[in-house]
Amino acid sequence: MGQRRTDNPPDILTVYGTTWCPDCKRSKQFLGDQRVRYQWVNIEQDAEAMIYVEQINNGKRIVPTIICPNGTILVEPSNAELAAEMGLKTQAEHTFYDLIIVGAGPAGLTAAIYAAREKLDVLVIEKGAPGGQAGITQLIDNYPGFDEGISGDEFAKRLTRQARRFGVEILQAQEATTIRTTGQYREVVTADGSRYGASAVLIATGAHYRRLDVPGESELIGINLHFCATCDGPFYKGKDVMVIGGGNSAFEESLYLSRLAKSVIVLVRAAQIKASPILQEKLAAQENVTIFTNHAVREFVIEDNKLAAVRVAHQDTGEEELCRADGVFIFVGLSPNSGFLSDEFERDRGGFLVTDHTFESSVKGVFVAGDVRAGATAQAAAAAGEGVTAALVIRDYLRE
Repeated sequence: MGQRRTDNPPDILTVYGTTWCPDCKRSKQFLGDQRVRYQWVNIEQDAEAMIYVEQINNGKRIVPTIICPNGTILVEPSNAELAAEMGLKTQAEHTFYDLIIVGAGPAGLTAAIYAAREKLDVLVIEKGAPGGQAGITQLIDNYPGFDEGISGDEFAKRLTRQARRFGVEILQAQEATTIRTTGQYREVVTADGSRYGASAVLIATGAHYRRLDVPGESELIGINLHFCATCDGPFYKGKDVMVIGGGNSAFEESLYLSRLAKSVIVLVRAAQIKASPILQEKLAAQENVTIFTNHAVREFVIEDNKLAAVRVAHQDTGEEELCRADGVFIFVGLSPNSGFLSDEFERDRGGFLVTDHTFESSVKGVFVAGDVRAGATAQAAAAAGEGVTAALVIRDYLRE
């Protein structure tokens, strides 16, 4: 809606808004996707903040109002305006490349590095921040070469810097909406209407966290329901949180939250926990963590547009109870980011893309690597390995 400046900028980007405002949720989602640190201020719970917003907007209570550390004031900004303010590159320098990679997780960035070292002209298109799911992991301690572990954020930054060092062009906050064949070439269309041609395309879009599909979930996502403890955990310092899930991701994030929150309830749907024994031992050692197995969420109870309680039920008896939680973090598996592709791309029952032994999809010249591929192992090291293989296969494909 507009852009001005203030002489008293905050130390960290600050979003003023309300829990019911859809544009506030969208802006927070965008900042989270780009891994931008920000402070959230609910003006309905902060009288001084409400007065401040009204002063900025000539007496009008307009949200979101976003104050940047450089003094820029953004009022009801679009995602494109946010991207521009953060200096994100959303349009490519050329219209044709040897290889276009859709997705900048470990598979996509590793493939880009290897392809660029083979002197291929490479464009990477990423709708979020480079690094993918690995980038929002608190600690990666099973990736070869990092004997003391490495934070997901630092891992993502190193991969991105390495790719750019070899001349890879990376678009950020830009979404591929279509991949199609044009003669002997491939064409990738982005959300802003741009069209980029290539001799080959690699799909490395990864996967996203599944939802529970229970009442109240959609309304509370981005308010009290989250999928990234690293991004949103700091908002719950000294508060009570719930983590839903029994796999490695759920237990890793629960460990992180246990260092911030007053208490952590871990709700596992199955009777048996799938997380590794080491993670189970670490989490069991935390005094402020309680684990309930064989329980499932039935409803997120909403009052005054925010979470009031979580209705859970025992899987065997059906007995229900209300649990109090200030925030909930959901980690119940992954679904492939393949929905933007046409039906000519073969998928398995879960929607993951089917390939042959060379990682080529059912569409000639379009290859797949990483978590979006059927049969892939959802691990950063495995995704990087697939990226290497895909890059070398594509090199040979282009030579032919």
